[in-house]
Amino acid sequence: MTAAVFFGCAFIAFGPALALYIFTIVTEPLRIIFLIIGAFFWLVSLLFSSLIWFTTATLIGNKDEPREKYLLIFGVLISVLIQEMFRFAYYKLLKKASEGLKTINPYEKAPSMRLLAYVSGLGFGIMSGVFSFVNTLSDSLGPGTVGIHGDPPQFFLYSAFMTLVITLLHVFWGIVFFDGCEKKKWYTLLVVLLSHLLVSALILMNGVRKSNGTLYSTGNYIQSPGTNHNEREYFKNVYMCIN
Repeated sequence: MTAAVFFGCAFIAFGPALALYIFTIVTEPLRIIFLIIGAFFWLVSLLFSSLIWFTTATLIGNKDEPREKYLLIFGVLISVLIQEMFRFAYYKLLKKASEGLKTINPYEKAPSMRLLAYVSGLGFGIMSGVFSFVNTLSDSLGPGTVGIHGDPPQFFLYSAFMTLVITLLHVFWGIVFFDGCEKKKWYTLLVVLLSHLLVSALILMNGVRKSNGTLYSTGNYIQSPGTNHNEREYFKNVYMCIN
């Protein structure tokens, strides 16, 4: 069963990204290079985030639970900000590289910025998924039983789908971010940053079941017709989750 969980979750988390790589990138050497560079940029952003978090944790030095919680929130916020800064730096690098290719060989068509945005976003997403899920995936091989202490038994499945979502979101964020830079629509960069922060903040609520219940109730209310009965049920569910 552990092997089935391992391969099943691995294909859920990385299968779509692998398919995108095989069908859209692997045949073009230049795209492979840009993908690797994008993954490297995300890796460097993680390094800087880790250094800032480690320095802050060392300076604080107190390991009481409330302070550790705030330190985790600080680390997530800093990580998102640095990732988006490196995404912008990678855009600038690709812009210079594209202009350089046109100067060297004006008769050869350079890759479009939208294509480069897709490739770089996939590089960001793959590296992000690898670092967030590989350790969890290795634990699925055992020994141990998930959920034996009352935790969700579908933990590996949830983590696999979350990794898949984050990987694809990085692709979307990359395309929207680069398009905003090209058209100088700076509010789209803010949309990318805020949505990235929102997704990261939702991850912090994994262990808070009351918050999860509130989110589920809100989502169901938004998708349902806005009748008085639904409004009463919504507020009743939110009240029950809070209390």
